[in-house]
Amino acid sequence: MNGGVVKGDSRALVRAPRKKPRPCSRRTENITHSRYSGQNCKCAAGSRAPLRPFGRGKIVKTVRLNHFRAALLAAAATGLLAAVGLVVFLYAQPAEANFPGTPGKIVYSGYDGNDSEIYTIKPDGGGKLPLTDNGAANRWPAYSPNGKRIAYSGYDGNDYEIYTINVGGGGKLQLTDNSTDDRYPYYSPSGKRIAYSGYDGNDYEIYTINVGGGGKFNVTDNSTGDYDPAYSPSGKRIAFEGTDGNESEIYTIKTGGGGRLNVTDNSSDDYFPDYSPGGQRIAYTNVATGGDEEIYTIKPDGGGRLNVTDNGTDDYYPSYSPSGKKIAYVYDFGTGTDAEIYTIKPDGGGKHRVTDNSTGDYEPYWGRQ
Repeated sequence: MNGGVVKGDSRALVRAPRKKPRPCSRRTENITHSRYSGQNCKCAAGSRAPLRPFGRGKIVKTVRLNHFRAALLAAAATGLLAAVGLVVFLYAQPAEANFPGTPGKIVYSGYDGNDSEIYTIKPDGGGKLPLTDNGAANRWPAYSPNGKRIAYSGYDGNDYEIYTINVGGGGKLQLTDNSTDDRYPYYSPSGKRIAYSGYDGNDYEIYTINVGGGGKFNVTDNSTGDYDPAYSPSGKRIAFEGTDGNESEIYTIKTGGGGRLNVTDNSSDDYFPDYSPGGQRIAYTNVATGGDEEIYTIKPDGGGRLNVTDNGTDDYYPSYSPSGKKIAYVYDFGTGTDAEIYTIKPDGGGKHRVTDNSTGDYEPYWGRQ
């Protein structure tokens, strides 16, 4: 599942073992959905993706408070019963998602014949726009909650660092600057923090950092790899892929660390988690021994697992649309050179092709208008 050789990185990114660990190599990086840990030459699973709108929780709270006050004033004229009924109605509404809204463009990493660059595209396949063009690998993009910035990992000639850029290109800002890899950025619902997976010299851990850089905080701290962080709509938890010594599983943890919960627990690999806009489901990729990668959704408590894709080729890296009605993902043709972005309904119907070329397109993240 290659998308071509990427210049400027002497390490291959190889996805964690599918029960039979792939051999480590020092080839130039392949633009695939896999990851390679060059520091210790161990194959390790990973990557992320999805979108949601800025400051939505505060807006909703203010609107509901204003409605509540209006209800009390109405009570003086219309009676206590009517006021009670209105209050019950207002506070019985479903909780808002953290990035809800009208689906906008999809950002992704595409191979241009020389290296991987960041692009945006409309869900119908039109309006493709390149955001980066620098001769180095740029991967794992993610929209900010207000849709104005995109975070991504860029290769600086030595390792991957976290950057942000305007949605129309330009305004590049570097957030991390060290001698080890920082990958898979994901904005918090407030837009004030970015979660990512960073190499600490021994393994990958989940960190958060201010959107302007600084304030680095260690969320996970153990002796196994943790990857692909994704904030919950409430902003209180982060879903991620963790290795348990045998395979990769989906976990959630409090943003301040602690309270780790096991979402999946089986004998196959689960990775690339992404919350639905309402927070009721988590989409992820599963690969069984001897099988292919397929998309599933599951409740955050580990129940109600549903199969979204089911075919003989690899489907991975799911990202919910802001409406929650579709999921963007990567469909791998199995040729070793081509993978494309598709969308599909959470129930498995309505499959639609977004990108169409002869090179690899990976790591979609669905934004809002």
